Amino acid sequence: MSDPKPVSRRQFLGGSLAAAGAFGLAAGAAAGARPPKAATASAAPPPADAAKLPCGMLGKVKISRMMVGGNLISGYTHSRDLRYVNQLFKAYVTEEKVLETLKLAESCGINTVFETGGNFVERYNREMRGHMQLIPHIEIKPEQSETDLLTHIQKQVDTGAVALYVWGVSGDKMVQAGAVDRIKRAVDLAKAHDMPVGVGSHSLLVPMACEKAGVACDFYVKTFHRDDYPSATPKELRKEFIWLDGGKGWYDNMWCINPEETAEFMKTVTKPWVAFKILAAGAIAPKAGFAHAFDNGADFVAVGMFDFQVKEDCEICRDAIARAQKRERPWRA
Repeated sequence: MSDPKPVSRRQFLGGSLAAAGAFGLAAGAAAGARPPKAATASAAPPPADAAKLPCGMLGKVKISRMMVGGNLISGYTHSRDLRYVNQLFKAYVTEEKVLETLKLAESCGINTVFETGGNFVERYNREMRGHMQLIPHIEIKPEQSETDLLTHIQKQVDTGAVALYVWGVSGDKMVQAGAVDRIKRAVDLAKAHDMPVGVGSHSLLVPMACEKAGVACDFYVKTFHRDDYPSATPKELRKEFIWLDGGKGWYDNMWCINPEETAEFMKTVTKPWVAFKILAAGAIAPKAGFAHAFDNGADFVAVGMFDFQVKEDCEICRDAIARAQKRERPWRA
């Protein structure tokens, strides 16, 4: 394995595109099998209707247990060292293809797009009479004034959002800088819009800090995937915030450096948990990735999918949810 160069924030946000946490090459491009099933809202098992995707509740909003990740709608993907993937993606995923994919996703029971892609959700609902929901992120910047933050939150609300959450990059950077109070303030300001508000992160230190500081968020958004795939960063080289700062042995498909510790901590958290990047940008097969997420406590997953992956992923998701009914962490949504 060659040593990757440190990754800048700009590269982290828009660089090596390809498939994690959003629509991605994730589902079909990996080795492995399909996942077992999990249950539905609160501690109850999901309905037995195999034609529908089980749902849970974030506040008063009904959310499908699997959401469409927004990265591939907005153009952010992760390809490790496969430099051609961004060009291939853009050649395939046209605006028309995005709308077709949203229609297919809704027909399979997915009712929410997560993180980005609000312009496509609005267009799909308007032009194709869809009913897709959106949960966009809140970006917190070090130099941001409260007025700017309020304006940004209002802009995200105006997308037709049914919930909001502090973007994972912002959550990481604020905790890395010792500024949990900035997260707390953003959550408080967003909650004034009377909708569920979450906090996202790639680092486990973020939900830990938020719980300790009493941040009044309604749910957490945390990366969660297995770490036994070939391109995973070796354990001895893993360090907090490696996805921000770069480091030896890191590729942009390693987003959860401590899955066991994450699962154990989330057992102590009574708020719903949205797991994302569960397929490690296509390094993990859907069957294995879904099972790992739901068996170990996730209440929802945000998954990257191309149109040809949607139907199969929904079948995998239903099966994973059904098999996870006796998991140790109670269903929190």
